[in-house]
Amino acid sequence: MPLLSLITYAPLVGVAGILALRLMGKPDDAKVVSATKWIALVTTLATFALSVLLVIQFDPANPGFQFVEEAPWFATLNYRMGVDGISVLFVLLTAFLMPLCIAASWTSIEKRVPEYMIAFLVLETLVIGVFCALDLVLFYIFFEFGLVPMFLIIGIWGGARRVYAAFKFFLYTLLGSVLMLAAILFMIGTTGTSSIPELMHYDFPAGVQTWLWLAFFASFAVKMPMWPVHTWLPDAHVEAPTAGSVILAGILLKMGGYGFMRFSLPMFPDASQMFAPLVFALSVIAIVYTSLVAFRQTDMKKLIAYSSVAHMGFVTMGIFSGNATGEQGALFQMISHGVISGALFLCVGVVYDRMHTREIAFYGGVVNRMPWYAAVFMLFTMGNVGLPGTSGFVGEILTMTGTYQASTWTALVAASGVILSAMYALTLYRRVIFGELTNPKLATIADLDWREVAIFVPLIASTLYLGVQPNSVFDLTAASVDQLVSAYQAAIGG
Repeated sequence: MPLLSLITYAPLVGVAGILALRLMGKPDDAKVVSATKWIALVTTLATFALSVLLVIQFDPANPGFQFVEEAPWFATLNYRMGVDGISVLFVLLTAFLMPLCIAASWTSIEKRVPEYMIAFLVLETLVIGVFCALDLVLFYIFFEFGLVPMFLIIGIWGGARRVYAAFKFFLYTLLGSVLMLAAILFMIGTTGTSSIPELMHYDFPAGVQTWLWLAFFASFAVKMPMWPVHTWLPDAHVEAPTAGSVILAGILLKMGGYGFMRFSLPMFPDASQMFAPLVFALSVIAIVYTSLVAFRQTDMKKLIAYSSVAHMGFVTMGIFSGNATGEQGALFQMISHGVISGALFLCVGVVYDRMHTREIAFYGGVVNRMPWYAAVFMLFTMGNVGLPGTSGFVGEILTMTGTYQASTWTALVAASGVILSAMYALTLYRRVIFGELTNPKLATIADLDWREVAIFVPLIASTLYLGVQPNSVFDLTAASVDQLVSAYQAAIGG
């Protein structure tokens, strides 16, 4: 059974169902809208069930690609799909977050609901395809077309400045990817193959590696996003609907880190070693600078968006440390951040749906009216800070440990980011949750309802489980990470 193709294209079955419904009845009819939501939810839950089956059948001892599918496509290109320990958990994370996004949009999205659900289902197919593709051209198609549904989600269902934010997001990410496309065409023309596994073992000359590394870096750095090409992210987050922010922070940012681990390190090891000090410097600036910027924000979403840039600084730092500890930490940090940042944006969405503002100054004393919400928000704030016992701690400590082995000063400066993250995250929590309930508009605000509880329970369980059982991730990733690090060290003569 072609399990990867089944997981990748399963959401399109839901798209077909929604389109059929839309043709049969009026798009704005209440029954059609309700059926559309249920189709999207059931489809994403089925995709998640298939991804769980994928992880269960995955062999952790095998460092190579598994569930490989290959078929002739056109010219010299083949349709190749497969996953290894580096990519399999990203498939699971994507499929895990999508049903929560559909559920979070259940009451907040009121206009053009069928189109909204279709955009999310198409986005799920494209993102899963990125993590499964083993052909350069196929990877690029999935990678770039993922911009389209996200562009529509921000531009149609976003806030007041949604068009500006959507175009900024699109143009930033597209510009970097044009350079990657040129590099891909050069690589195929030089080697005669577009197979990613074959290219990972191809020995490019050192001078060529430099230019290819820079071309791929231009695309992945924007996608992460790294400082100073991060400025599109806060605008996109602020204007995107809640579910759009969850996917943007939880999944789309991880495509940049995945790209570094899949392409930059194994294909261009000499260039990766040469540019590692540059990446360390940019990572440290991202951690310190964006943490300070986050502290001065007045919008809750913008604060969490800047914190995402800081946390991605730990990821890039760990990836280019070039050792197993740093790579494992970077992978774990990406999975953990996907859960925690997604949950934080959902927390903001809860109060925004009730009060229709994200201004921190508007709130205060929320615990008096929403004690359960305060408890949930506290857990994810602690996870974002990196409290031991939560998943946020494991990724940060491992990335810093791995970086310390490669560059002591980088790790020491980055460690200040832990203090800075506590500063802005706890300040946000104190100002929103604690104190007296002085704003009369908050007197009638309601606590979490059953739908919101159902959304947060799996996120809470994941944050705590990964915090106390990190080996559940490391057991799956260890063999592939060890193979990556061994090949990288051998290539650079380490």
